[in-house]
Amino acid sequence: MIRQPNSILGNRHLLVTMGKKGELFNFFYPGRDFAQHLEESQACLYDGNRLIWSNDHEWQVRQNYVENTNIVNTELVHPTGLKMYIQDFIHKDHPVMVRNYKISSSAGFHGKFFYYSNFQVGEIQKKNSAFCDHESGILVQYWKDYHLGIGSVPMFEEWQIGKALDTIWWTNAKYDMEDGELQNNHEDIGNINNAIGWKLDIEPGSTAEISIFIGAASARQLLYRQIRDTRNKTVESMLNETQESWIKWLSRKRLLDIKKVSEFEYINVELMETFNRSLLTLSILNDPDKGSFVAAPEFDHDFEKSGGYGYCWNRDTSEIVLALLDAGYPEYCERFFTWCRQTQLPDGSWFQRYWLDGNAGSSWGNFRFSTQIDETGSTLFAMEEYYDSLEPVMKREFLDNMWSTVLSAAEYLMKRTPEGLHEPCTCLWETYSGIFTYTNAAIYGGLMGAARLARDYNETGLASRWIERAELIKQQTIESFWLADQGYFARGIRNGKLDTDIDASILGTFVPFNMLSADDENERKMIKSMISNIESRLRVPVNEYFGIKRYERDSYIEGNPWTVTTLWLSKALLLLADSMKETHDLEKNNEREMLTTKALEYIRWSVRGTTSSGMLPEQVNKHSGRPAWAIPLCWSCALMLENIILLDELSRNSA
Repeated sequence: MIRQPNSILGNRHLLVTMGKKGELFNFFYPGRDFAQHLEESQACLYDGNRLIWSNDHEWQVRQNYVENTNIVNTELVHPTGLKMYIQDFIHKDHPVMVRNYKISSSAGFHGKFFYYSNFQVGEIQKKNSAFCDHESGILVQYWKDYHLGIGSVPMFEEWQIGKALDTIWWTNAKYDMEDGELQNNHEDIGNINNAIGWKLDIEPGSTAEISIFIGAASARQLLYRQIRDTRNKTVESMLNETQESWIKWLSRKRLLDIKKVSEFEYINVELMETFNRSLLTLSILNDPDKGSFVAAPEFDHDFEKSGGYGYCWNRDTSEIVLALLDAGYPEYCERFFTWCRQTQLPDGSWFQRYWLDGNAGSSWGNFRFSTQIDETGSTLFAMEEYYDSLEPVMKREFLDNMWSTVLSAAEYLMKRTPEGLHEPCTCLWETYSGIFTYTNAAIYGGLMGAARLARDYNETGLASRWIERAELIKQQTIESFWLADQGYFARGIRNGKLDTDIDASILGTFVPFNMLSADDENERKMIKSMISNIESRLRVPVNEYFGIKRYERDSYIEGNPWTVTTLWLSKALLLLADSMKETHDLEKNNEREMLTTKALEYIRWSVRGTTSSGMLPEQVNKHSGRPAWAIPLCWSCALMLENIILLDELSRNSA
């Protein structure tokens, strides 16, 4: 089942995804990628006649984050006068989710409040065990060393351990709620579901409050202790601690003067909120111990329409950690490159994608012809960018630790480019096999970065050799793929023929890999022409402006425009503008302003495509303008950070 979240929550132990009405979709523990322990988890009310589920279509809903935190508020209003206010957050220190419900009704309410869950602990449905220890106020479901537990304040009054596949009401917890009474079955084994309940008597104008704690642990006693510790503190104190923790983390960010970007205050506020939300999103999609990032919380677990997103790609993560570096968080680079050193393959390359712990992920890139060489080029390029930001003493330490990794990766790229252009492989979109402009640009960037590292490591012979190969790759990429009469790069060579379809990834020759330079007049013309062609042939009108799709005839998820490709284009426009220093030349200043204005429109288009809580997606639905497919996507967040930082720098320089 494909379920796309509206919000996510997490801490260093836990990642939870949530629908816009407060229903839980995923509960990842102990990693961001595995295991996913949840099929369904949400509240419902029994009014004496029927169950009113929190995700029923009758509710009007508003969901948003508490400013500068990963705390989610959800407000539900029912036509009957019922109101349900949910505040969700993850405990600052424990893998425990706190769900604080406040229920009121203008007409009064007399019935029951139930909380229902269908766990699949350890991603196993058939072999779970569950029990309710009512004296301790905890309901536990477990398999091997995965334990999930539910506690509450006040303590739940009734419960049921049921069979999720049964159709008999007294053995299935979901059906058992329908008459307003639970059977209080103490334990069972198999495909389990569960429910807990309270009696509610709410007079008009009054509010009932129930707090639910969902925790995870590797052992039963540890789970008991975590739930007990959580229950013994007030929700208000835990909320304040969590809020202070997130605000403190965010206070480390790079200081921006966003108010100068636009004359309209609401645009500046919008950009600052998006910047903060992107940072907070990335913070909980990172494995703090390993240093890797999940591309997006997995939502297509059975690979129904994709190969899955719950993995770490070196290419995406290289841009992510550089964005965090620019935003004021260099430690993410340090941890990721340590992870890269540990995951590098014997031939010097990196695999298509990984589990966050460094094991090879499920893949269709297992052969020399099906690998993605850009993964290795991107990684080397990012290593040198990080290295360049370090103080001299730290540079030497970095080179000592990483030199064998750099050497092995660079030599791999040399072996894959014996004639200049790379050997056949899979493109970055994992769609086509062949020889590609983007991949050659990534290799160019990787070899040039490796050469700068080699030079500083006194390996001048290697540096010269790698630069010579990089320059050959650039020369042959331009000679083979630049379509001078049309003014853009062909995508590459497929099936022995030139593929002239325009692909947004050709921007990689400029952003991020710097194969083309805006300071060179001829190359500047190439960049501008390439941008113009991408705009005219790949833009899709939606949300009052244009998003950029990946390539012509893209059929993946209806060929929607992507946030990543749109923000690549805006970043290219901003870098072009930045290359034009302020002068007394009115025409140049006007062009600089025009480029910045156009880039801002693409950035704002991307912001319009977020969820109600501000999550940046992979795509935007071209018909509805709503966020589509992977939500949130780390790569989108990273590029948003880079764009807003560039906007800030441009506004400061022109002030």
